[in-house]
Amino acid sequence: MADLDDMKQELEQLRDEIKLKMHLASLDAKEEWGGLEKKWGDFNARADFSKAGEDIGGAASLLGEELKQAFLRFKDAL
Repeated sequence: MADLDDMKQELEQLRDEIKLKMHLASLDAKEEWGGLEKKWGDFNARADFSKAGEDIGGAASLLGEELKQAFLRFKDAL
């Protein structure tokens, strides 16, 4: 459970850093960001719901790792 909370905190920090740079981003980047925001919402919902079952927690962790990689690629592209 702590691992998922740590991941959530790390993702939240990356997300906040990216949001600060968004005003300089191009339209393409903003469209990509929209897709990442949807995944962020999915991750948050699964992470919060994961306390109800281990299978959901595993899915949330997998989605979190995918989201982390996407955030890092996006951040590097800015």
